[in-house]
Amino acid sequence: MNTRSPSHPATDRDWQRVAHARHHDPFVVLGLHPEGTHWRMTVYRPRATAIWLQQGSTRIPLERVGDSDFFTLTGARSEWGVHPQLVERRDGGQQPHEEQPYIDPYTFLPQLDESWLQQFHAGECFTAYDVLGARAHVADGIEGVLFAVWAPNAERVSVVGDFNDWDGRVNPMRVRGTSGVWELFIPKLAPGQYYKFELRQRDTGQILLKADPYGRFFEMRPNTASLIRGTEDFAWQDDLWLARRRSADWLHQPMSVYEVHLGSWRRSPDNEYLNYRDIAHQLVPYVKELGFTHVELLPVTEHPFDGSWGYQVTGYFAPTSRFGSVDDFKYFVDFCHRHGVGVILDWVPAHFPRDDHALARFDGTPLYEHAD
Repeated sequence: MNTRSPSHPATDRDWQRVAHARHHDPFVVLGLHPEGTHWRMTVYRPRATAIWLQQGSTRIPLERVGDSDFFTLTGARSEWGVHPQLVERRDGGQQPHEEQPYIDPYTFLPQLDESWLQQFHAGECFTAYDVLGARAHVADGIEGVLFAVWAPNAERVSVVGDFNDWDGRVNPMRVRGTSGVWELFIPKLAPGQYYKFELRQRDTGQILLKADPYGRFFEMRPNTASLIRGTEDFAWQDDLWLARRRSADWLHQPMSVYEVHLGSWRRSPDNEYLNYRDIAHQLVPYVKELGFTHVELLPVTEHPFDGSWGYQVTGYFAPTSRFGSVDDFKYFVDFCHRHGVGVILDWVPAHFPRDDHALARFDGTPLYEHAD
């Protein structure tokens, strides 16, 4: 492991690869590394004019390495703490001297379980949606967001969003061995922010900006970023329905299914889409009066083109934002169940669009599709 601090990063290959956003493991350079009897803290913050280590009311400046965007500090780790508190200053932003406190993500150990990675790599994992994507996470007692994405043919993957000015140099991820899975825990990052993954293709150097394949919610089209979701706290009230469903003799009880496309079944007076909640209040009485036992929704998974009726999926794990939030969709399902109406969802695994932000050639290769 290289922990040297050269006079300029360009004289060291690892430092240069971090600066050029080409490193598969930026933790080799960034974070905390032993140097003799002391420790060296190294951060890479493009556009920062100054960085300090905050210790109580005392600030200790980090030294800029040459004219680069690397900053370092050498000292006793026992005085810094496990995850030092830093303050970054930028000049020329919205405020004359904009300062932002943060905890360096590169002081944390890997977070994904090694046995899970082996299972995933072996093709024996059927719950990848519980691990990949963006998840609220606690590491060493610090709350934040753990990002994970599968991109085995990428040279470098970064998390980008408003929190880092969509700059792929700021939060590069580490790849976990030969699994092809990249991860990064960003401490103190709050839910409710939009993000994407920026990938650099290993063979061509092509830069790709992709929505999260495991994202749970997306921006309203035509925007395409994924949303960091918080903890799930929706208060379901359909216990009675679920109990009845478990005991139902589904081989012999009749079913009558009403197929419906939520975007065209009914609109507002000004021809706008209705919210999931409004649709529930209008659709459930309608189908019950007609004697239907279930509604079958044409795909409500996220998709970019209204005219596709949901059959060109870009977010398999996200209800479309056209009709409201995730909780609004949960309310729709809960309302149907509480009034004795089952919900069936169309699922479209056979194809997806070639949109630049979507699954097609996700890491520059046909990762989720066949090569032809």
